[in-house]
Amino acid sequence: MLSFIVLGMMVSTLGVMVPQFEAYYNLSDFHVSFVFLVWPVGYIGAAYLNGVIHVNFGQRGIALIGPLLHIVLATVAALHPPFPVLLLALAVGSLGTGILDGSFCAWAGAMENANIVQGFLHGSYSTGAAIGPFLAGTMLSVGHTPWYAWYYVLLGASILEAIALLLAFRVEDSSKYHDAHKQAPLLGVQAEPRTTNDNATIFKHYATWICAAYFLACVGTENAISGWIVVFMTRVNHASAYLASLASSGFWIGQATGRVALGIVTEKLGVRTATIAYLIAALAFEVLFATVRVPEFSTAAIALLGFCLGPLFPSGVFTLTRLLPRELHVGAISFVVLIGEVGGALLPFALGALAETLGIQVFQIVVFAQLVATLLIWLAFPRLPATTNSREVRTEEIDSS
Repeated sequence: MLSFIVLGMMVSTLGVMVPQFEAYYNLSDFHVSFVFLVWPVGYIGAAYLNGVIHVNFGQRGIALIGPLLHIVLATVAALHPPFPVLLLALAVGSLGTGILDGSFCAWAGAMENANIVQGFLHGSYSTGAAIGPFLAGTMLSVGHTPWYAWYYVLLGASILEAIALLLAFRVEDSSKYHDAHKQAPLLGVQAEPRTTNDNATIFKHYATWICAAYFLACVGTENAISGWIVVFMTRVNHASAYLASLASSGFWIGQATGRVALGIVTEKLGVRTATIAYLIAALAFEVLFATVRVPEFSTAAIALLGFCLGPLFPSGVFTLTRLLPRELHVGAISFVVLIGEVGGALLPFALGALAETLGIQVFQIVVFAQLVATLLIWLAFPRLPATTNSREVRTEEIDSS
């Protein structure tokens, strides 16, 4: 749980740091947008390295390497190096995040009480994502500390993370991993033909491509909002840095709350109808956010927008698993989540490029357009079989970060 709190704090505070990076390094909106592009690099690398680490070092290797990469990021950022070096450090830190996220989600998913354990993990991530912008904003605006002081906090948190994980997984070496996977070794020769065939079959299904496009738009919208809301609030709504950071925290809190609280609504309406309703409500709150320029009202509106977006990701996972054969679930979900991470990088980057030429006012137009695109893609999903029970949406929930 501590590890996922740290993960949430690292990811969510990137938006708070954007205006600080611009001021300190004298960057334009376009150039600072590269911080969003480097983050998914770690997840791509982790997809290839997770298996290798497990085979050679077991879960103890994950418990050591992931936090160590976080420590590297926090240490380098705390030294406020040149911006290209900072980008490299962010890529290294994202690799640590990808290793821990993927490995521990898979570990939790294999447990007897998988839903409960994953619920704790995702709840911990949401907690970190909610408190991160608040703490960072408080340090910057109330404590008047330089931006890199926040990375001292993350350095301490990463060291605690390393200690906790090494203690928890100190006996989980490679031999224990191999003993537990004798029936299906991670890199076994016999498993390769089936995996290859399954991967080829995944891309023959229309639902896979629709869900990939849906996650690209959905995760991209979430990251565009969290990445640029602080800049928009300070420049356009003339909010204080502290209130702008509260808007960022409010968005993450809204997402976490919506993911939990709207489960009963999804159960009553069905996943298709409920998600349409959530997106229409999100569009309404986006219109209110764009038309009312009172900073306090904008902070509340963006939190409510986050509340509506909370169930979108698990709804996509639920729908995809009901449209594909069970043996394709792992590969298909891995693929669409990766595409979501790509969207989470490209759309905030594109927003920064547009802001460079048209001004940050374009934020509200881009977010509205992305929400409309997400709704249209959702409507393109095939309908679920009539016997599907929407209650299962809560048991299929996985984390996007």
